[in-house]
Amino acid sequence: MLRRLWPFIRAWRGRALVALTMLLVAKGATVGVPLVLRALVDHFDTAAGVVVALPVGLVLAYGGMRLASSLFGELRDVLFARVRYGIIRRVSMQVVEHLHRLSLRYHLERRTGEISRDIGRGTSSMATLINYLLFNILPTFVELGLVVTILLLQYRPAFALITATTMLLYIGATFLMTEWRMKYRTAMNRSDSEASALAIDGLLNYETVQYFGNSEHEVERYADALQSWEDAAVRSQHSLSMLNVLQGSLVAIGVTLVLLLAAGEVADGAMTVGDLVAVNAFLLQLFLPLGFLGTVYSMLKHALADMERMFRLLEEEPEVSDSADAVSLRPGDGEIRFEGVHFGYDAERPILCGLDLVVPAGRRVAIVGASGAGKSTLARLLFRFYDVTDGAVRIDGQDIRTVTLASLREAIGVVPQDTVLFNASIRENIRYGRLDADAAEVEEAAGRADLLDFIARLPKGWDTVVGERGLKLSGGEKQRVAIARALLKRPRILLLDEATSSLDTKTEQAVTRALAEVTRGVTSLVIAHRLSTVVDADEIVVLEDGAVVERGTHAQLLALGGRYAELWRRQEEDGPEEPPPWHGPA
Repeated sequence: MLRRLWPFIRAWRGRALVALTMLLVAKGATVGVPLVLRALVDHFDTAAGVVVALPVGLVLAYGGMRLASSLFGELRDVLFARVRYGIIRRVSMQVVEHLHRLSLRYHLERRTGEISRDIGRGTSSMATLINYLLFNILPTFVELGLVVTILLLQYRPAFALITATTMLLYIGATFLMTEWRMKYRTAMNRSDSEASALAIDGLLNYETVQYFGNSEHEVERYADALQSWEDAAVRSQHSLSMLNVLQGSLVAIGVTLVLLLAAGEVADGAMTVGDLVAVNAFLLQLFLPLGFLGTVYSMLKHALADMERMFRLLEEEPEVSDSADAVSLRPGDGEIRFEGVHFGYDAERPILCGLDLVVPAGRRVAIVGASGAGKSTLARLLFRFYDVTDGAVRIDGQDIRTVTLASLREAIGVVPQDTVLFNASIRENIRYGRLDADAAEVEEAAGRADLLDFIARLPKGWDTVVGERGLKLSGGEKQRVAIARALLKRPRILLLDEATSSLDTKTEQAVTRALAEVTRGVTSLVIAHRLSTVVDADEIVVLEDGAVVERGTHAQLLALGGRYAELWRRQEEDGPEEPPPWHGPA
């Protein structure tokens, strides 16, 4: 963990070194306080029964030492604040950036609540780690070294020996018991992440939970995870109490032995009362931070455990990434070629088997076929959410594996079948297609997607917040926002994956006409289930078992009397597909 944090600390190494210097000065002043106190006590003890002048210098020195200890400690915190929070900011940014680089497969398998919890705990633990390590554990060992050195130089070696032995036993017992207790913290983290994942998953799928009346089931699952967390937390607290008792016993024994030895020395005249006061002050000063060492070390280990889960996210390797020599996609007309493409989401279940397909530049090509034929897989391969197992996908002659993901995805606009919106206004969701678009361009895109009348009827108009994942809008309304967003992007290639599947017949006809208009001259790959939406496509390609079985215009394929004609006839027998429009509380 420290190796991973070092590059971030190095960015502020100058400020960190100055802060550490302040720390050493503060500790030096702290250790000097008992020495000044000894001189002050001996001054009065030596002059017992005699009227003496007030040792102003010693009193001022005592106050100055205490002020310096506090002042330089605060200066240390002021200087190091930028380092501490800067590291948290940079690591948090790196984790989120890395998550955005991970491939679709990872995000389909992840649990949002668990990842969110791990990142939250990990970032907060970084502050704990840096704070305790540099400002508690390191100063404690510095102070221990100074005190033992002073005891060796000023008094009999037995004082330093007893103090050092007590400290070593204390530290060793603390470390060993804290290591033993870590299993309970790990179990707490695991149960906590599990509970968070279950809670968020249930809330994200609120409608499904209510449809099937399973609220009680979701609460029970959450309660089971919390029960595991509670059990681990109780065991952790019990073990902490055992540790505290052991620490207190060691401290009491050490202090008692040192004070017995010091009192004997004073009685024999080998030490002054000031020496006794100084030794006592040293011990109290030393054992005070050590009293928190168990808690500090425990918090340190807990922070490392929390950070480990976060840094484990950074160890996830993207399935799809830019090659070392990747270049930007060259400008072109937008011709798409699938050449001998083989692909499967797992080795046992191939989806595409040697598929060859050309989408000429500026043409509108529709992909149809039964469910599972590989239609949406083509879209995912083109957008490079996955790489082909064999063969190649080319745009304007360039293998998309040789170009940067950013330039590839900038060239493609997508209207997905399952539209997910941000919990923001309609204006912000449309502008997401091109963040630098002005208000007029956003309005034009909304008009092409037949959204203006709908927006005008909303009480808050363009500023209407669509809710989590856009759930305050109907399916059709969400899809029209997605269409407007894609049109605003002005891509070289437009990918429509069941782009009108959630629209009623009237809106579908209007949007289909708009799409036909705006896709004129733009390379368009249309994945369709309802054949009626693609009858005017320049070419229709029929997929079956991962391969092209038919291709041609609507009229040609009907005349052929093959698989397409069968699909058309089946949809005609089923009657026109017109799902009833559902309007949520927009």
